Amino acid sequence: MKVLKFGGSSVGTAFAIKNVKSVVERAGTPLIVVVSALGGVTDQLIKTTKLASRGNVAYLAEVEAITERHHQMVSDVIAPEKQARLVANIDALLGELRSILHGVCLIQDLTPKISDAIVAYGERLSSLIVAELINGATHYDSRRFIKTVHESDKHLLDFDVTNRLITETFGREQSGVAVMGGFIASDAETDVTTNLGRGGSDYTAAIMAAALDAEALEIWTDVDGFMTADPRIIPGAFTIDELSYAEAMELCNFGAKVVYPPTIYPVCQKNIPIYVKNTFRPEAKGSVIRKDAAPSGRPIRGISSVKDTSTVTVSGLAMVGVIGVNRRIFTTLAAGGISVFMVAQNSSETSTTLCMTPDDAREACRLLDAEFAAEIADGAMNAAVLVDGLSSVAVVGERMRHMAGIAGQLFSVLGRNGISINATAMGGQEMNLSFVVDCAQLRKTINVLHDSFFLSEHEDLNLFVCGTGTVGSSLLSQIAAQRDKLLRERGLKLNLVGVSGRSHAAFNVEGIDPANYREAMQQGGTGGVERMISEIEEMNTFNSVFVDCTASEEVAAQYGRLLRHNVNIVAANKIAASSDYDNYKMLKQTARERGVKFLFETNVGAGLPIISTISDLRGSGDRVLKIEAVLSGTLNYVFNTLSADIPLSRAVHLAQENGYSEPDPRIDLSGKDVIRKLVILARESGYRVNVEDVESNLFIPQALFDGSLDNFWAHLPELDAQFEAERQRLACENKRWRFVAEWADGKGRVGLREISQGHPLYDLEGSNNILLLTTERYHEYPMLIQGYGAGADVTAAGVFADIMRVANV
Repeated sequence: MKVLKFGGSSVGTAFAIKNVKSVVERAGTPLIVVVSALGGVTDQLIKTTKLASRGNVAYLAEVEAITERHHQMVSDVIAPEKQARLVANIDALLGELRSILHGVCLIQDLTPKISDAIVAYGERLSSLIVAELINGATHYDSRRFIKTVHESDKHLLDFDVTNRLITETFGREQSGVAVMGGFIASDAETDVTTNLGRGGSDYTAAIMAAALDAEALEIWTDVDGFMTADPRIIPGAFTIDELSYAEAMELCNFGAKVVYPPTIYPVCQKNIPIYVKNTFRPEAKGSVIRKDAAPSGRPIRGISSVKDTSTVTVSGLAMVGVIGVNRRIFTTLAAGGISVFMVAQNSSETSTTLCMTPDDAREACRLLDAEFAAEIADGAMNAAVLVDGLSSVAVVGERMRHMAGIAGQLFSVLGRNGISINATAMGGQEMNLSFVVDCAQLRKTINVLHDSFFLSEHEDLNLFVCGTGTVGSSLLSQIAAQRDKLLRERGLKLNLVGVSGRSHAAFNVEGIDPANYREAMQQGGTGGVERMISEIEEMNTFNSVFVDCTASEEVAAQYGRLLRHNVNIVAANKIAASSDYDNYKMLKQTARERGVKFLFETNVGAGLPIISTISDLRGSGDRVLKIEAVLSGTLNYVFNTLSADIPLSRAVHLAQENGYSEPDPRIDLSGKDVIRKLVILARESGYRVNVEDVESNLFIPQALFDGSLDNFWAHLPELDAQFEAERQRLACENKRWRFVAEWADGKGRVGLREISQGHPLYDLEGSNNILLLTTERYHEYPMLIQGYGAGADVTAAGVFADIMRVANV
């Protein structure tokens, strides 16, 4: 024998209820079929009851809607020759319902007994329709054998009487198909209609399965089974094939609404497996809950959550070492009918935090303050503290008890993503690690955990790219070309969720195709850094990376705000790293404290591994003594291009035409860019230095920098003859010009130097950069790093490499 339960969504429409018929008739016999009310009807009955209890005749329209709903269902699914008799039975029940509601409306009073009777009509009506629909089925009124007793204002199952009556009703040789309504019951002494509470149809099915020693209990619903997380939050969540009774209980108690929690106990006692299946996809494998569930290949089975949670904290020095305080707390709450689903107590015993629903929390504060009124008046204890706007999350899995470091991994990843924990608890079985976070952080929390605990098949990085000029557009092209390979070979998913230029921007938490980002931006509205920062904060995505491909001071000014929101930063923009030293230090410190990355490798040497090398040297205990470098690809290109045929003015034009210089080449010729780079290198080497501390020796007259750009281009040729004469002299002496940045003895300077043949800087070609690092270890033979130091492609590649460092893959 099997017991099949179909929830409200499974009997909510004609299409759905026909699926039920198909599932049942394929399942064979004997079968017990337990059904809920038609989807939404129970809520409609509750609404109707409230209207009637207030004397509001609008309840009549609700009754007519319920009547029409059931009549239409009969018309849609029942053969015409069977409809008249079924409609007569339905109308008889609806007539009873109208009479009860009329009485409630007249006296404007509603007792629990009447309320129970009214909500029972949903299952009484639906079970009649399903029984008529299924060939050869027999209808049973659940109230004949599901019996309850009244305790503490609740209806509790009377197991002894119920089991005896089920056995007497169905015997051990049940055949055919029995259809009954779930949820509904009757009092064991008075036969008055009661119920098993919301979700009670699952419980009815479990009671039947256990009493009849069924082969299996099947819960048919509108999902494929237990999911690793709420699919509305994690689109990539997937079905859990198998889980133990204990794991299922923990997930259900913490918000996974697949199975009503009390359902599990009766069948667990008899070792009856529970299959969770999708009525609308009966071919799907679903989930099975059993004692001997196969071990999970991952650290945890799943993540569940309760969105609306409040905490109530009882505290005071009088609690320390005093026996019976917690007894008083829980006795008080139990007497008030308040359920607590998580408890956290500090080791000093000075406070106990209780998690419960918001409605219960307010009443809990009132009851606890009354219980401890004397202690509060004496100052020995504090009034109960209520905190709203919270959510609770549970990470569940039997393997957790065998794996060291799970809690550390969890708290570490939450911290890196800026998620604060308000309270936490872990049971002695080490199967459920539960904690409370701000409600606004719930989506981000579950995303982080799902990714971190390898429930996802990949790691996600959510990218916000600011700036779509030459570097930004090249970066997006590289991402478009590489992301499938990264996902396949490294398990890294680069998810472009935001991209912005000055005028246009696009944002989509589900992702933007980097190959078509321009089209998305045209349709996405206005751009600018202010909108991007607002979108980042509103989207609140996990593993977020802000990628700055601009040279904007306005953008760099937002870094502190981003880091405080636990957003990683990858910057081609060198303004922040070369800003006032105190600001630079603050950004680095904030990144460390928040557990996020602030990376700017391309600030110096484009894609060359210069900053990371210095970091590695210092991290291993080395000390940088001297830096000697050519750090301007533009200036190196200019001085390598000078010849008898190409004067200085033409070489500068060529640098601009080939994309090596800024649109205003004076930015490069002034040496300011090189000064910033030297400051960054000195700071990364451990020195406190600002831009104004670096000595600068210009090779272009100041007057050309003070005027307009047109004036600069007009007067630059005046320097050609002088530079050509000096170039010829240098050629005769086997020397070349190099614009050199140098840090030594705690001082920095930049300027044009004459480099003799044989020096490492002499043979530097094109726009390449070169760096000589003298350290305590690399003293006699300095470390040399050389390669392309300019160009959109290599700079974008360096930015891409920093993004990969954020992911640590």
